[in-house]
Amino acid sequence: EVGRGSIEITESHPNSNIAMKLHMLKPMEALNRVEFTLAPNGNGTAVIWTMKGRQPFIGKVMSLFIDCDKMVGKQFEKGLASMKALAEK
Repeated sequence: EVGRGSIEITESHPNSNIAMKLHMLKPMEALNRVEFTLAPNGNGTAVIWTMKGRQPFIGKVMSLFIDCDKMVGKQFEKGLASMKALAEK
């Protein structure tokens, strides 16, 4: 449970990258670019998952008290592990 919003694929290049527009409405409104970059890595594929966007003032204040990277990082790790399990089936 991370909030409410929508996501739209904006770019897709097979075996290279997928970019998306993430528009969050709750807990606070935000517009972010999410990207998965894929690169050959030995017998597998390295996946880099990034999210970029402007941080509203309230988000900057919250980051003084909450480690947002640690909080979101757990979700990124869980998502990457799920993708790995699906890809290896």
